[in-house]
Amino acid sequence: MKSIRIAAGAGYAGDRIEPALDSICRGNADYLIFECLAERTIALAQKEKLADATKGYNPLLEYRMQKVLPLLHEHPVKIITNMGAANPLAAAEKVRQLAKQAGLHLQVAAVLGDDVLGRLSAYGDLPLMETGEALRTLAGSVVSANAYLGAKGISAALAAGADIVITGRVADPCLVSGPLMAEFQKSYDDADFLGKTIVAGHLLECAGQVTGGYFADPGQKDVPELWNLGFPILTFCENGDLLLEKLPGTGGLLNEATVKEQLLYEIQNPAEYLTPDVIADFTGLTVQQQGEKVLVRGATGRPKTGLLKTSIGYRDGYIGEGEISYGGHNCTRRAQLAETVLRHRFTMLGLALREVRFDLLGLSSLYGPAAGVFAPAQLAEVRLRVAARTANEETAAAIGREVEALYVNGPAGGGGARSRVTSVVSVASVLLPQQEVHVMLHGLKGEPYEIV
Repeated sequence: MKSIRIAAGAGYAGDRIEPALDSICRGNADYLIFECLAERTIALAQKEKLADATKGYNPLLEYRMQKVLPLLHEHPVKIITNMGAANPLAAAEKVRQLAKQAGLHLQVAAVLGDDVLGRLSAYGDLPLMETGEALRTLAGSVVSANAYLGAKGISAALAAGADIVITGRVADPCLVSGPLMAEFQKSYDDADFLGKTIVAGHLLECAGQVTGGYFADPGQKDVPELWNLGFPILTFCENGDLLLEKLPGTGGLLNEATVKEQLLYEIQNPAEYLTPDVIADFTGLTVQQQGEKVLVRGATGRPKTGLLKTSIGYRDGYIGEGEISYGGHNCTRRAQLAETVLRHRFTMLGLALREVRFDLLGLSSLYGPAAGVFAPAQLAEVRLRVAARTANEETAAAIGREVEALYVNGPAGGGGARSRVTSVVSVASVLLPQQEVHVMLHGLKGEPYEIV
């Protein structure tokens, strides 16, 4: 029975590179995926692209490819990644340059079509999934609009001879669905098989999260050598069975519990996991330990909805922050007095704050008064932090100035003050009709062409 091996190379934008290199050299993988895109990530990348048309892709793209590409001389693994973010074309061109420098002749394809900013004006009445308000309420503040593409563009690129496929916004599991649909030459009308590929993609998309990362809890769920975490490699069989493993000699943990936690990760309804290509059903899954590997089988699927979730990035004001530390005897009460001073100062200055938060870092700041027994009776040091949402940059800057003024205008012994202002890009979502989105391939057959 035919089988395909796919290795996870990254599970988020800033992930480490060593496990990917190890998987290339020792994993006997057919494909390596780098999943590096989140909803806010692409909105921020769009802002970068607006400032510089040559940018807007993952900032670690060049670093990762400089490490990976030389290994392909001896290990010809195909690479699938969404590191293109807001600018897959520029990312693909950068990879072509790096491949040439490495002495490789590779076909690099860019999958486009997720950027639907120019089409939003026709859909002002669409409700935002988060609030129910009409999309038009964001008019004037929108910086990006990216629909979640399915796997077809990736499959088509590989079928046309691509060695490396770079996308923008695609649904995370589709980085795995794409090569599997191409390798097994399945129709996208085969919802049952598609559902099985979605499970495979969901298990790999967060990389080390399924091998003990984000799982470890000392004394409760111990994970050996977490500093040497091995990333998962998946063997997918033509019947839809899949076998997860990690390389010998790596740290981490792969067992039924780690797999089950990842299966439930970000899943609202296991019977209806909505993706661009299929509605996957996880309810019939079985998870079985087989030595140091884990066998997963039993996924199914139903026809897709015909709607694509579309992430709208929009300007949403600013955050002004300030921090200052107090140490020694009575430090908690001095920090609390500093908070009182700041609250009065903000009122005196008439600062228009959308929301404001004070934290005493070191004094159960995650939970506040609800911390109860977790809060120690006495502390040797505590750090006061204040953050406020504002409509404009000048008001945000005033937050940090008032914190720094506590040096000589506040309680005794304040030190280590810091401040910063950050522009906020928030994300809202709508459901866009799939027929409005046109998937294009660039870099393989001369002129760009559409995937139907």
